[in-house]
Amino acid sequence: MTTSIANLIMGGELMNSITQQVSDGKVTEAIMLHLNDPRLVRELAYVNGKWIHGSSDEAVTNPASNEVIGYCTQLDSQQVSAAIDAAQSAFPAWRALLPDERAAILLRWNDLILENKEDLARLMVLEQGKTLNDARGEIEYGASFVRWFAEEARRDYGETIPSHIPNAQLATLREPIGVAALITPWNFPSAMITRKAAAALGIGCTVIVKPAGETPFSALALAELAERAGFPAGVFNVITADAPMASEVLCASDKVRALSFTGSTRVGRILLEKSAATVKKCSMELGGNAPFIVLPDMDIKAAAEAACDAKFQTSGQDCLAANRIFVPRDKYDAFLQAFQHCMSKLKVGNGLEEGVDLGPLIFAKAVEKARDIVEDAVAKGARLLVGDQALAPGSNFFMPTLLADVTPDMKVYREENFCPVAGVLPYDSIDQVISMANDTEYGLAAYVYGHDIRNIWKLINALEFGMVSVNSIKMTGHPIPFGGMKQSGLGREGSLHGFDEYSEIKYYCLGALMP
Repeated sequence: MTTSIANLIMGGELMNSITQQVSDGKVTEAIMLHLNDPRLVRELAYVNGKWIHGSSDEAVTNPASNEVIGYCTQLDSQQVSAAIDAAQSAFPAWRALLPDERAAILLRWNDLILENKEDLARLMVLEQGKTLNDARGEIEYGASFVRWFAEEARRDYGETIPSHIPNAQLATLREPIGVAALITPWNFPSAMITRKAAAALGIGCTVIVKPAGETPFSALALAELAERAGFPAGVFNVITADAPMASEVLCASDKVRALSFTGSTRVGRILLEKSAATVKKCSMELGGNAPFIVLPDMDIKAAAEAACDAKFQTSGQDCLAANRIFVPRDKYDAFLQAFQHCMSKLKVGNGLEEGVDLGPLIFAKAVEKARDIVEDAVAKGARLLVGDQALAPGSNFFMPTLLADVTPDMKVYREENFCPVAGVLPYDSIDQVISMANDTEYGLAAYVYGHDIRNIWKLINALEFGMVSVNSIKMTGHPIPFGGMKQSGLGREGSLHGFDEYSEIKYYCLGALMP
């Protein structure tokens, strides 16, 4: 970025700061030119109210082009431990604030996030790859949790208990648990932070955020806005570091009292094992293998449109994405035709381009996994109806793919595929489809489309999933308890239950001394 061009965009003091960042080789001109406020791009970790250097730097790339968009510092284990100490030191003063005082800071953070929505969305597209419209929606979605928990902090009620003890009053208090470590994923690099952090901060905890290495800039931009909002030093910390090392330090520390993780079931199991020694309160939002069940009375065209939306949201890189699509046998062929028609309208490309529906996958290994899933299914008898990968606009892109005649022995049926590959199969009865839908270790979300209330009610009760959405793709939001059953996780995020993961219930018995 030349000084003459830049001065047309921004003023002196700000330009000096940005010019220094570019000359230091930490961020590129490409990322700066996409933002109205380039100060949101921070390449340092944020600990105890300060921006700190680590021992090395890690490149961050745009998955659409493989272009390096910047470098992010990497803390060592001692610096991660120092962040824990800072959060612990800040905890007593933060929890002592009145709920209204904590809420006021959270509400300022919410306002700043929304005021900078466009910049935050563009930054997300550059490092994550999703479409600009999806990114804007995520920023709004993420901010909604900040406002929600700011307001819920004022309603942190205990309860009174009718006493079974003579001359005694019994009651409970809800208290913040302490330092909370939040390990967040790359597919929703902003909202997964705010959904966790707003709950923890609202109840009175201090937090350490460990974002995914692929998407650190979204997390650090939130830290920049948190600093502007007035969070005291040590209350909100973002560490960028090697994931296994940082997880090891966070899990081993007895100062970290709560651990919240969103990611794969495989990694969730490891974190649970490592947290056992210090008996942390763990909340886990893990993998999903969502069934999409079309009921016999459902209009096939409408069902296909909904299933297409449910499958290809976030390019399929979504724990709520429909993995297995079940269709009544007598409507199976018509559904496949309608689904192909819906897929033909999807545009694949760079998320910053107008009209794009699907961006790239996050990295090359995700493309390899998608290819493996398709090859496995075809080898075992599935029909590949759509999915010409020669049309992919770049090495990290995978064209939307439709597999028909899927069977339970295929990876597309068994695994959370996290890619734009749809697997469709027929069923013959409601009891059969319930059995097939539940035939998975996962239990996060399920979709049901139809009108017969008897079948709908039967499915709501019989499906072993934490969330069942009937006739709607949109099911999440700040007022609902997000979470799964079985190996899809522990605990709930959002809603009035969101405080549970970051608090303890203290019971007291107040006896009256009798003369």
